[in-house]
Amino acid sequence: MTALSDFLVTPAYAQSAGGEGGLLSAGGLMSILPYVAMFAIFYFLLIRPQQQKQKQLRAQLAAIRRGDRVLTAGGIIGVVQKIRDDSNEIEIEIAPNVRVTVVRETLTSVVTSTAKPANDAAPKAG
Repeated sequence: MTALSDFLVTPAYAQSAGGEGGLLSAGGLMSILPYVAMFAIFYFLLIRPQQQKQKQLRAQLAAIRRGDRVLTAGGIIGVVQKIRDDSNEIEIEIAPNVRVTVVRETLTSVVTSTAKPANDAAPKAG
């Protein structure tokens, strides 16, 4: 009979009644510290780089010009032929005389750009 009663005793029965003072005590803070550290690691290794990549892609899509080679979400590479300012559609040529209209958000990257970067100016002779 005692073996059965020992089995039914809850672990809470063995705890002390005094406690350590709650969450803001040193013991409570130490129990939360691993979770804070895990969140910081996830933020700096996963979340922040993804946000920076999205920001860079939005800047590339905003600066897209005629003649740029782009990659669509479906894996199709084409050359930008026409950008419609009044809508979010872009006409790209995927083969000679084959043009399709895509929505700007379906472009995943700009493969090559005809726009010249600002720091690639011709060096001054002299």
